[in-house]
Order: sequence, then C-alpha cells, then structure tokens
Amino acid sequence: MAKAKTHYTCQACGYQTAKWLGKCPDCGAWSSLLEETEAKVDDKRPAWGASGGASKPVKLQDVTAETEVRRRTGITEFDRVLGGGVVGGSLVLLGGDPGIGKSTLLLAALDKLSRHGPVLYVSGEESLRQTKMRAERLRVESEAIHLFAETDADRVLQAAEAMKPQALVVDSIQTMYLPELGNAPGSITQVREVAGRLMAFAKRSGVPTFLVGHVTKEGSIAGPRVLEHMVDTVLYFEGERGHPFRLLRAHKNRFGSTNEIGVFEMKGAGLVEVADPSALFLSERPQGKSGSVVTSTLNGTRPLLVEVQALVAPTGYGTARRTAIGVDGNRVALLAAVLEKKEEIPLVGCDLFVNVAGGMQLSEPACDLAVCAALVSSLQNRPLDAKTLVLGEVGLAGEVRAVGQVEPRLAEAAKMGFQRVVLPAGSARRVEKTKLQVVGVETLSEALAAMFD
Repeated sequence: MAKAKTHYTCQACGYQTAKWLGKCPDCGAWSSLLEETEAKVDDKRPAWGASGGASKPVKLQDVTAETEVRRRTGITEFDRVLGGGVVGGSLVLLGGDPGIGKSTLLLAALDKLSRHGPVLYVSGEESLRQTKMRAERLRVESEAIHLFAETDADRVLQAAEAMKPQALVVDSIQTMYLPELGNAPGSITQVREVAGRLMAFAKRSGVPTFLVGHVTKEGSIAGPRVLEHMVDTVLYFEGERGHPFRLLRAHKNRFGSTNEIGVFEMKGAGLVEVADPSALFLSERPQGKSGSVVTSTLNGTRPLLVEVQALVAPTGYGTARRTAIGVDGNRVALLAAVLEKKEEIPLVGCDLFVNVAGGMQLSEPACDLAVCAALVSSLQNRPLDAKTLVLGEVGLAGEVRAVGQVEPRLAEAAKMGFQRVVLPAGSARRVEKTKLQVVGVETLSEALAAMFD
C-alpha cells in the first residue's frame, strides 16, 4: 500500500512546505509547522448562489433588492453590535479569551431567539449534562432549545438540515472536524473546510449561524486568517480579569457599523447588559484627587464618558519611563513633548503613567486635551473640577483642534450631571443648545488656563 503524502502547514498563517522547518518563512512563527496528510476530498458543499438550477450571471438592474429582516435577540447590547439584530443566513464569528463569556452570551441569545421556533446549540467541548448545568445557572429554560454534543461536522450539518432551526450555534469551530480529511481537529485544513461548509449551509438555508472561535496568546482568533474573511461578522469579547465588565466589539460587520460596542457585566447568574456604561465607568472615580480628568469618546452612535488618569513622578533612573494603558503610548509621548516645548512644563525628568479607568481603549484624538490636563494636574498636584468635561485634539504647534459630533457628547455629559465643558473654539461655535457652560479654547495655553486658573 502506497504511503499517504504529507506536508507541513503553519498553524498561524497556512504556509505549506514539503519538509519541516523550525521557523515559518512566511509569518516568522516558531514551531508552528505541523504534519498533515494530503487527502483527496470531493467538495460536498452545495452551491448556494442560486435557488435550484444552474447559477449564471445576472445584471445588477435585474436583481430584486429586499429589505434585510433583522431578528432581535432581546439582548440590546448584542443587537447594537450586530447592527440592529441578526440577519438571516449570516455567519457570525465570536472570539475571546477562555472564560470571558462567549458561550454564556450565545446561550442567552438562543433563549431569546427560541421564541420564533426551534434553535440548535452544538457543543464540541462540553457534554449535554455540562451544558444543562450552565443553562440552569443562567435560568435558560426554553423548550425550543435543542442540544447536540458532537464534533463530526457532517453529522452537525445533517442535524441542522433536518431540523431547520431558527439559529445555529457551533461551540467551537476548532473542535469540529471532517473524517475524510484525516487531519486533527483545529488544524488549518479542518477549520477552513468546516467553516466553508457551514457558510454554504447558512447562505442556502437562511439560518443565522454563530461560530465560537478560540484565540491565540496574542489575542487573535486561532486558525487560518481566511476564516475571518469567510464570515460576515467578526466579534471579539474583551475584558480584564480584574474587571467585572466585558466589552463586545465588531471588527468586521457586513450588515452594520464596526464602531459600536456592547457593555456587559459578569455576575453570578451570568452576563448582564449595562444600559448606562458612562455611569459604570465613572462610579468609582475619586473625588478631589489630582491626575483625574473626564472626557468623552464616541463608539459608533454611542457617546461614553471615561476617566483618564495620570501619575507624574520624578524618575529614579537615567531614562524617564512612559507607560500608557488604554491609550497609545506614542501619543502620550507626543503630547508630553508638546507640553515641554510649547508650555514649558518640566516633564523630561519625570516618569509618566497614563491609564484609562475601566479597561476602555481610547483611539480617537478627541481625548488628547484630557491626557494633557491629567498630566499637568498630577505634576502640579492640582485637582480639576469634578463637574468639568474636557474635549479636544492637540496639534504639534500647541493648537486645540475641533472634534466631531459634539452634540451627543455634551448631551451625555449633561445627563451625567456635568456642568462645564472645555472644548475647541471651532467645536464650541457649532454647539446650538446645551445645559453645560461651554468654554471654547484655541490653544493649549488657553485650555490649561481655563481648567486650572
């Protein structure tokens, strides 16, 4: 009998070679090449581009546009990130660290979706009894939820074809395998082929399908990168071990914005959605302490108030440290240089530590002025007024540039009890009506004077 041909595949990027290598020449990962058998597999994925008959090109003008019918899961934060609800036939990939709450969230979503008909939860990691115990803890008692403990993807597809569920959850994609491939579950070949067949099933049947994905130690979803290209939506569940709340972000969404976030709090009975995240992020803010400034960041259509903290201390080493959590460290170094050069604030001999409380990530430049204010407040040990909101982008010349969508930010601040806002003069001129006292500034010097004089 002839020996089956084998090759080595990088589990990080999918690079293939005939011999084993210690380091992948494509992505540079070490010890990532595993031996896989070259198996001839008949493609069993049915065509989904046409409903019966042979598929053929169609003119764009001849295609009938139909309004997307979104089915709400009943979990407002989840629906927000999805773009307003679940779209029929969509393929959604949900990734996150172990124990972050991926299975908990999807089981709760299935409980809501089961009101429209039977739903199927496929578990390749837990037994039926373990899933039942988790459902009891979450108080999920719907009779329309069907459980299936299986890792054979062919059997999963057969069960889904026979049931025609309202939604399908596969937990997780790395545990599924196709026997004819001969490779281990979780390998690049298995993950790619299983995902392809699940995609064909979802598009053909119109059943929204959710895939749970493992993540690597770097935080990316394990398996081939093509997996994220195949699916319609890629969601990441984020959260720090020391914080009770979790953030759900969309890194790709063909049916909505990728800027929306969902906020959840992990409690004993499972995940609880947070309707007012700003109050949660500011609930433990210290009063009357230096180095604490509140700013507003916009995530999609939702404004959030977050606390930027800074600690400035004389350095004990030859080179001062610049440490930032929740904000780009290069941006902090840039703003410190602007304060040194334009405002003559002595930071060169100090260690700078900047943190965004609550585990939030600030990426927009509208938070620059808040970082500067927090650094100056900590250095001079002068607390900022607790009812003042700070907004603005800081340029290298020391100017304060306008920010977009000021009205929803100020409305959120007024709702949270703030009384005053320091923001760029260009943005202040566009404010039509607000309960806050608006202080417009054009330079960093004017902003610091308005906040601390």
